[in-house]
Amino acid sequence: MIAAGKHAAPASTPGDRGSIAWFLVLSVLISGIFWVLMIEAGHPGAGGGHYVVGLMWAPAVAAFFALRLRRGDTRSLGLSSSGGKSMLLAYGLPLFYASVAYGPVWAPGLGFFPDPAAMTRLSARLGWRPLGAAGFVPLYFVPIATTGIIPAIAHALGEEIGWRGFLAPALVGRMGFTAGAIVTGIIWTAWHVPILLFADYHGATPWRFGLPCFAVMAVALSVILTWIRLRSGSVWPCAILHASHNLFIQAFFTPLTGSMGRITPYMIDELGVAVPMAVLVLAVLIWNQQRRVAGPVG
Repeated sequence: MIAAGKHAAPASTPGDRGSIAWFLVLSVLISGIFWVLMIEAGHPGAGGGHYVVGLMWAPAVAAFFALRLRRGDTRSLGLSSSGGKSMLLAYGLPLFYASVAYGPVWAPGLGFFPDPAAMTRLSARLGWRPLGAAGFVPLYFVPIATTGIIPAIAHALGEEIGWRGFLAPALVGRMGFTAGAIVTGIIWTAWHVPILLFADYHGATPWRFGLPCFAVMAVALSVILTWIRLRSGSVWPCAILHASHNLFIQAFFTPLTGSMGRITPYMIDELGVAVPMAVLVLAVLIWNQQRRVAGPVG
């Protein structure tokens, strides 16, 4: 360790322009490796899942390097505190808004739940004998909601160290809560664009439809995640919320929702209408609550 003498360069704060610039540049450079690999393969799941893990951890690596280069303090990333009761809130929120989003899809017959073909396929993958819906759904939900959350957090933590551990507090400190959270969400959306456009991440909907839906969801979710980051003083609840969102939507609600024709893909998942609208409503409610708080939350 070099002692701080009169000739030592002053340490920067995480919110200074230099730190933010270094973070953004490094995020693009490191992420670019995995964007190229995914685009070349044509699918985000290529490489046995290693490419997507590398991509999700690129923002964390960029944050650590940016702080190192600018003599920042890694304690500012929010890794030293657990977040307390916010962890349970973070786990439950995605389950709540996913239920709110998918219920109106199933009720009028825009999709149906559970899909028998999906249950058969998933049962075979798990080595289970065929079960009816009343048996399969709760038995499938339990491992998804328990052991499934562990690797999901390990993956999501990489993104959250960068986006909510470093970037969101830095931008909120410079721009205020609303602008900081929204700009973080816009940058987060842009980071997904290469795989949305060129690596088949848009799924069953055309990218011209899926990308705007995803952008609304990501910006709204950024407001929620930034709020919980400031409320808890920790990045761990953000990682849990991000993991819970990915897990319940991508591994439970979407695969078990059967199609009722061409309309269903336009309603479900992150690239349909229902989830972004549910997240947006929740984000507006949280933003309104945050706006009424005197001073910073947490």
